[in-house]
Amino acid sequence: MENIDINQVTKSLSELIKQAADGDGVVITKKGKPIAKLTAIAVNKQSRQFGSAKDLIKISDDFDEPLDDFQEYM
Repeated sequence: MENIDINQVTKSLSELIKQAADGDGVVITKKGKPIAKLTAIAVNKQSRQFGSAKDLIKISDDFDEPLDDFQEYM
């Protein structure tokens, strides 16, 4: 990750944005101390598909029956 002084950011902002979009972050500093971080936004490349977990999840027939451990609370 590259460190760059805030005074130099305005001169090369478009290049820094391209660098961040490519996956290399940029730390913006002022008097040698970090004050901001420029990184790319994570994009979900794969959309969710309805029914993709079919047959992967099993629910027992008695899933809604009262539990024996909780009889005293009922």
